[in-house]
Amino acid sequence: MDRVAKLASQKAVVIFSKSSCCMCHAIKRLFYEQGVSPAIYELDEDARGKEMEWALMRLGCNPSVPAVFIGGKFVGSANTVMTLQLNGSLKKLLKDAGALWL
Repeated sequence: MDRVAKLASQKAVVIFSKSSCCMCHAIKRLFYEQGVSPAIYELDEDARGKEMEWALMRLGCNPSVPAVFIGGKFVGSANTVMTLQLNGSLKKLLKDAGALWL
């Protein structure tokens, strides 16, 4: 849990992902297309990935990936991020966290 919190606070946007997950890919593309360069941690390529996956599930992320943190705070998974994008509030969160300048 400490490792997840530490990693999540090191950049404005952090995504915990799995390289084989199509929803993870879609969420990463969403951020890239907005000009955001998130820190991405591929749990299936990390030696402690399983441990971090359990920590994410304890935070309430089900499924465990993609797990998105903005400004060090857990935002949610794909459904939450897409809802924020569709209702227009994702951009404000990104600006407030310093991930977007314009």
